[in-house]
Amino acid sequence: MPIPDFQTAMLPVLRAFSNGAQSVAEVLPVLRTEFSISDEEAEELLPSGRITTLQSRAHWARTYLSKAGLLTSPSRNRHVITAAGRDLLASGVTRIDMKALERFPAYVAWKEKETTAETQQTQPATQTGESAVIQTPEERIERDFADIQASLTDDLLSAVQGMTPKQFEQLIVDLLLKMGYGGGDRAMGERIGKSGDGGIDGIINEDALGLDAVYVQAKRYAPDSKVGRPALQAFVGSLTGGGANKGVFVTTSDFSREARDYLNKVQHRIVLINGERLARLMIQHEVGVRARRSFVIRSVDEDYFADPEG
Repeated sequence: MPIPDFQTAMLPVLRAFSNGAQSVAEVLPVLRTEFSISDEEAEELLPSGRITTLQSRAHWARTYLSKAGLLTSPSRNRHVITAAGRDLLASGVTRIDMKALERFPAYVAWKEKETTAETQQTQPATQTGESAVIQTPEERIERDFADIQASLTDDLLSAVQGMTPKQFEQLIVDLLLKMGYGGGDRAMGERIGKSGDGGIDGIINEDALGLDAVYVQAKRYAPDSKVGRPALQAFVGSLTGGGANKGVFVTTSDFSREARDYLNKVQHRIVLINGERLARLMIQHEVGVRARRSFVIRSVDEDYFADPEG
């Protein structure tokens, strides 16, 4: 039997987690049994050759269920069904797809957050008997690329949460160097996070003599725990004590309104980077990620074919 699309797989995936599965890998045998997927079909690879079609579709089904709040991830690569997920199964639902997920505020909020105005205009219309909007191949690529980037952002933050404090501090130093601070010279960046560091986890020297430095603070917080004003006040105190006026405060979560407002009252130049921005910067500057496959979209060069005598 052909491998089901990821929307068709959503309900079986949710049921599998309800029955004790804790990872996508544990869900795959359940899908193979339910859809009578042969060994040959299960081994079918995506064009990239790095993952099977079945794994990919199970992964995306899990991702969308998580965005709707039907699954939660208490730790890396471990997923648990939520009360909302159990309630949905108890309701006797016969199919879960993207349309069905629109009843969950968390899913709607995520889609609104991750979808740009451009991709919103190119999403297909709901099939309600009216003519659906036909997307061009480029429009589909752009929409799907945005979805892939959104999923990668979440996966990166999950990976970062699994790092040791030392690794996380080094990650931030590496990222700032990749962004051009210190001229991109590794010798200009230093991780110094340790007991008694005065609240400074790293320093990027902007000149060879260290006369102009950027101080770094890196904090891994749970997603629902925001960095408050006291933490920023302590960081400002560390900058003052070190004779510096520039700093970068990075967290895997976010900053409270009070913390952001506090920066308007200090003379120090401090940049705040929350978890979402951190992940996007890592993707942009290729820190902790690598390219799997590239596609080049070409179009006809009208100038080349223009009549020079016309």
